[in-house]
Amino acid sequence: MSLQEILDDIEDYLEYRRDEGATSIEVDPEVVKGLSKPARRSEPAPNPEVPGTGPAAESSLDDVAAQIAVCTKCSLHETRTKTVPGQGSSSPEIMFIGEAPGADEDRQGVAFIGRAGQLLTKMIEAMGFTREEVFIGNILKCRPPGNRTPMPDEMETCMPYLKEQIRLLKPKVIIALGATAVKGLLDVRTGITKLRGTWMAFENIDLMPTYHPAYLLRNPSAKKDVWEDLKEVLHFLGREVPDHRK
Repeated sequence: MSLQEILDDIEDYLEYRRDEGATSIEVDPEVVKGLSKPARRSEPAPNPEVPGTGPAAESSLDDVAAQIAVCTKCSLHETRTKTVPGQGSSSPEIMFIGEAPGADEDRQGVAFIGRAGQLLTKMIEAMGFTREEVFIGNILKCRPPGNRTPMPDEMETCMPYLKEQIRLLKPKVIIALGATAVKGLLDVRTGITKLRGTWMAFENIDLMPTYHPAYLLRNPSAKKDVWEDLKEVLHFLGREVPDHRK
């Protein structure tokens, strides 16, 4: 990857942060120093270094996003338009995790903004939250070509970024959206139909599996099941379930 390509990725990320309303961004000085060194292409590392565990042990969400913006650990960087680190509150009660960005997200660098994202917004609002009060992200930070299902090695390579985000966000509950997200997070073979609505855990945080909004677009009858799962999360958080009959 050339220095110009790295700079282009950084520029894309800065534009995304500007659109999100950021007026300043913290950057690790070591990352800046590294830009002056020739970039070397290498094979994806089997156990990529977890952000925030090296010499500069303390990182921020912006640091993680900056590392994602220049990541070349797997081949997905060759076809992406923008990286999609995720967005939302820096101290959310709930973190929603899907599988990977789609075409709309790849163009804009923002998670869940297509048709499925619009439905997710309605789900969040039905719970009594706004998108700005939760955190929304994916296991993969780059779009797989043609929106194909993420490969296991891609999820494994990208997982350290997600784990670092979870460490920084400290959500009370994770809601895993869809079969691929659940499999990538929990390494289970049981189907989402059997797992949804059953409390599990990831990184010592309670996790509720449920259907992906894209599945609900194809199968509207499953919305009632998802609403039961979301109500269970509200009960867990000690929140009242909004009465939508009013």
